[in-house]
Amino acid sequence: MAELETRELEHFVAVAEELHFGQAATRLAIAQPALSKSIRRLESRLGTKLLERSSRHVALTPAGEALLHHGRHALNAVSVAADKARRAGDRQAPLRLVIKPGGDGNLLSGILAAYADQPDARQVDILFGGATDRADYLRDGRADVALLYAPFDDMAGLDHTTLAVEGRVAILPPDHRLAARPQVTLADLSQETLPRWKGVSWTGVPEAATGPEVTDAAEALHMIRLGRTIAVLPRSLAQPMHPDLVYRPVTDAPTSALVLAWPRDDNRRQVASFVAAALQAAVAT
Repeated sequence: MAELETRELEHFVAVAEELHFGQAATRLAIAQPALSKSIRRLESRLGTKLLERSSRHVALTPAGEALLHHGRHALNAVSVAADKARRAGDRQAPLRLVIKPGGDGNLLSGILAAYADQPDARQVDILFGGATDRADYLRDGRADVALLYAPFDDMAGLDHTTLAVEGRVAILPPDHRLAARPQVTLADLSQETLPRWKGVSWTGVPEAATGPEVTDAAEALHMIRLGRTIAVLPRSLAQPMHPDLVYRPVTDAPTSALVLAWPRDDNRRQVASFVAAALQAAVAT
């Protein structure tokens, strides 16, 4: 089986992204002949051509496109592994928690207090992610733990534990036909205009979302106030309630869960301590 050296893979990815040996050599801070030799050695080892090159043109072969795709992931995995090793050896390194602004279900202060009581507690750095990218913070090593919402966030490659389960609410303009009702059902909402959440699969609500595209709850609330749409959100993400809007429970919508997630292969003691503290705080709430 052919083995790839990390340095050769870095060289190939640089050339594949630049499609220019001179620019790739400058980016890598090596001589262009050395870079060309590295690529030829890699092609020889794999037994296939990765690049079509002439004096004026560099293009990827199908094999090169495949190696670029998987090579990026491999280099990222190596970088994450190295970073985790450094952080595991650094007893003073802070624990990094990524959250969505307002997306902590009012549990964050209790979690931090419970963790501070742990004998091996570290400083916790709070990072703020967007509506759809917080799980990526864990996968690429930018964060150690994350507060996510199931089933909306992609949990692939992650372990997680549930901190809270909650229902969903419909957010309506005050003059909406359903605003006078104490509660609504999914059938009541089936003909309504719903927002299209960018990058998020909002399962469990009517699927025919034909309204404006929004990236977060703040944008959705703005569109609701303009009368362009209504929205269905987990109860905690609907907080604080806007005084100009109406909030009604959706009685038959599937529940959602606020979860604490971490990379599946991360068995560090500090992560386990934070998970234990988060569960303790959730039970006490």
